[in-house]
Formats: sequence, C-alpha cells, structure tokens
Amino acid sequence: MTNSATPAAPVLRPGDQFVIGVDYGTLSGRALVVRVSDGAEIASASHDYPHGVMDTMLAASGETLPPEWALQVPADYVSVLKTAVPEAIALAGIDPAQVIGIGTDFTASTPMPVLADGTPLNEVPGCETRPHAYVKLWKHHAAQSQADRINVLAVDLGESWLPRYGGLISSEWEFAKGLQLLEEDPELYALTDHWVEAADWIVWQLTGRYVRNACTAGYKGIWQDGKYPSADFLAALNPDFARFAIDKVEHQIGQLGDAAGTLTAEAAAWTGLPEGIAVAVGNVDAHVTAPAAGAVEPGQMLAIMGTSTCHVMNSEVLREVPGMCGVVDGGIVSGLYGYEAGQSGVGDIFAWYVKNQVPPRYFEAALSAGLSIHEYLTSLIEHQPVGGHGLVALDWHSGNRSVLVDHELSGVVFGSTLTTRPEEIYRALFEATAFGTRVIVETFGASGVPVTEFIVAGGLLRNTFLMQTYSDVLRMPISTIVSDQGPALGSAIHAAVAARAYPDVRAAGQVMGKVNRAQYTPNAASADAYDLLFAEYTLLHDYFGRGGNDVMHRLKALKRDALTAAPAASAPSAIGTPSTDGEGATI
Repeated sequence: MTNSATPAAPVLRPGDQFVIGVDYGTLSGRALVVRVSDGAEIASASHDYPHGVMDTMLAASGETLPPEWALQVPADYVSVLKTAVPEAIALAGIDPAQVIGIGTDFTASTPMPVLADGTPLNEVPGCETRPHAYVKLWKHHAAQSQADRINVLAVDLGESWLPRYGGLISSEWEFAKGLQLLEEDPELYALTDHWVEAADWIVWQLTGRYVRNACTAGYKGIWQDGKYPSADFLAALNPDFARFAIDKVEHQIGQLGDAAGTLTAEAAAWTGLPEGIAVAVGNVDAHVTAPAAGAVEPGQMLAIMGTSTCHVMNSEVLREVPGMCGVVDGGIVSGLYGYEAGQSGVGDIFAWYVKNQVPPRYFEAALSAGLSIHEYLTSLIEHQPVGGHGLVALDWHSGNRSVLVDHELSGVVFGSTLTTRPEEIYRALFEATAFGTRVIVETFGASGVPVTEFIVAGGLLRNTFLMQTYSDVLRMPISTIVSDQGPALGSAIHAAVAARAYPDVRAAGQVMGKVNRAQYTPNAASADAYDLLFAEYTLLHDYFGRGGNDVMHRLKALKRDALTAAPAASAPSAIGTPSTDGEGATI
C-alpha cells in the first residue's frame, strides 16, 4: 500500500462535496478523493494486487503458462476497494457522508468468464487450477491465431464492422480471447454465463447490477451501430461459437457518465462510503482521462503513456484509419466520434531493458549519484547529438498494436557495435517509441482525421528528456496533464456527472480537469535530424511489419514449438518477468 496527501492541500469547507475515482492499472489500483466544485485532489492511496500479473506461472497450481499469456485474479480488484478507498478517505480527513459518487476505470481489454451471478470461474470449486478460468489481462496475446482467423474471415465476407477497427481485430480483444477459451477449454466455455470486461465486473460488485459500458463494448467488443458480429459469422469461425455474442456478451449498454446504479450495502461496508451513492458506468483508463487532460475537442490526441501507450482522440467526422483500434460514436464523450490507437509496449520496454540488459556498475553509479537507474541512464545520453549513437530500434517487444495490429512482431535494435554503450541503446528505445507514435499520428492525418494538439498523461511524462524527444520527433508541441493521476481524476469526473453535479462530462472536465499547454516545443535542428532516423525506422517498419520479411513470425512459431516439445526443460526461472504499472511508471 502506498498513499499520499496532495501537497499544499486546499482548505476544506463543511459544505464541500467529494467524489472518488478508482483507477485499476496493470499491477495495482489507486483511489483518489476529488472535490466536486473545482477538481482539487485531496488525497490518494494505492494497493498492489496480491497476485500481480501471472505471465509465467499459475499461482494456484504452479503450472507453467505458455508464451504470451497474462492472467490476473478478480479478487485482487475487490481488495483495492477494501483497502485503498478507505485509506484515501482517511488521509483526506473528510466525512464519508460528503462523498456523492464513485467512478472506476480499467485496463482494456481485460475480460473474464463468470457465472450468472457474477462469480468468476476461478472461484468455482474445481476450476481454480485451470488457466482459462482467470482474467485475461490486456497484454494476454496468446489468442493471436484466433484473431488472425477473425480478420481473414471478416475480409472474405466483407463484414461492415471491420473498417471501424482499421481493418484488423486485435488478439487483445474480447472475441479473440473468447474463441481461445472455447477452443482450448470447451468445458469452461460451456460453464461461462457471461464474458465480462473487468471494467464492468467491478461496477457489478459495487452496484449488484451488470451493465456493459459503451467504451469497452465499442472498442473491444466489436459493438457497432447497436449490434455485435452476426451468429452466422461466428459460426463460420467455429460452429460452437455461433451464439457467443447472444449468450455470453450481449447485455445492457450504459453510456459514459451515466450512473450504472447505486452503492450496495456490502460495497459500502468494503469502502466506508455511504450506501446508495451514485456509481458511474465503467470506463477504460485511457478514454476516461480525456476530460481530466483537457482533451475532449476534435483533433486533440491524448497519449496515456505507461507500460503501454493508448492514443485517443475525438473528431466530428467518421473515417477509416488503417490500424486504428476503433472508432465509436460517443466512445469518449457524447456527440463526437472517439478514435483509439495504441502501442503495446512503451514503459514495459524501458523496464525490460534496464532490468535485463544494463550492467551492475550502472546501478552502482546511479546509487552513488542519488539517482534512479532511469534518471542516471537519461543523464548519460540526453546531451548526445541526434543520431550520435548510430542506432535505430523497432519498438515491438510486446508486438504492434497500431498501425500493424500484429502481436507476433518482436523488438530489435539495428546498428549496434562493440563500442555501443548501454545508455545509447536505452536512448534508441526511447526514440523507437516516439517513431511508433509518429506513424500513428501521420496515419490519422493521411486518413482525414488530423491531429492538431498532442497531450500526454501517465507516469512517463515525468521524464522531461523523453517528452522533448517526442516533441522533436513529432514536430509538434507537447501539452501535459497537470494531475499525476489522470485516469483516477477522469473517473472522479465521471462520478460527479453520474451524481448529477454537472450536466455532462465536457462541462465537468472544464472545471475539474487541468492541462499545461505546449509545455514542450520542438527544436528545429533536432527535428530535422530525427526526420532522417525516422526514414530509416519507416523502412524497417514496413520491411518487417508488412510482409517484406516474415522472420519475426517464424521465430515466434519456433519458440512455441520448442516449448511445447520440451516444457520441463524450458520452464522459466524463479526470477520471472519484470513488469511496471502504467500510470505509476517513472523513468
């Protein structure tokens, strides 16, 4: 548990009203107490999930998980309500009776199989040792083969919904993961009454009512124009999958900013909040942040940068953008089309590199200098001229979400020599993620949805050199959110609307959200030099990502075959795979 009271906390008044925003990240959940009248952040507390991310071994059995798996335990999410929320209220020093609403957001797509009453299948006796009974985290990419089949069939049949997702469905999303469940554990699939996003499941626990939110339904559940993919289409994938949408997905859709219900007596006891207060419809961590960051007008692209990066933007027009994660009418705010794109690995890449590739002497030097290892590496490389390392990298260590939508791709660094230093590779990885973002921005512009302002939220904005790099690479000013806890503040804003303190999300965001406009501006000389590096990145991007050389796919297949043939000999070490939490990542 970590907690904090906001520095220079505002003076509290007896008549103040408050809302709670709860942000569920990759490794932890955090609760934030926010004043309704002005968006002042009073106090916060966070709680680490006891089981973290299970990506190498299933905790209940010790079973080794196959490559590309990433699971979580639903009860860990409830533990956040029982710990972080009461702690935040205590730190704020407010009377819980002053709280009028609570809102939540989640990583997405993070679905789970449950019974009719919401009981997760991993809590059903006899199912706790079966991997498919657990939550499949957003970075569970083991359903790539199912996603590939969905994409091929959708193209062959000319499905009208496919262009709304840039022409490709991701392995991260509900239908690919649901098809994987059916084909790898049909008994559990039959036991599943609802295939539920964690964003909606946690609201179900708070209210006793199951309401699917429009955001995850639209972006991750292929819900377009009021319907899901047809039973005929699903049957063509697998006859037993025909009624997946009808029987396991379809349910009431709640609009963003509406109340899904009110807090039950049980949830009130968990949180210490008053029974009967408004509970906002669930939301996705990226999309919910938009009003907190002043990014609700057309053309304002918001990048939430943490373990991964999610890019969201509103527009007045409906366009087909290749490789986007989706476009949904009202997917961010009512009355506008909400677009989404993303990068599957950003902070995760930096953390992986530091924990696995940087020599011990660098950690010793960082400690002597009183710096974190990320700060130390940055200090060593930030004054090198652009291109001085002679490197260019591809940022695909966790696959590519946009615009290639291919999680079989992998990361690589080109140009390394016997004189290349660790800090130079570190910088090349920084630049690679910026280049990946530039591909997304340029793809949107070429598709008739221009990006007019680039705004950053998330833990990675704390690294000023990284932000300047993005500004130079994009040739755009970078604005930054004021809050350190953008998703939690965004959830609080939605809670205020659900409690009817404001008429809509845009109105609430104007009062409660805050942004530093154009905090970073591009350096012309650096931008020119980065154009040359970006040209090299683009050549490699297309060569390895668009079919010029299929080596990355072949290597992934060889890895799977080798581990399947000799699982005992290839079991991972006890050290495991490092992870970082998106919003809290600090580099």
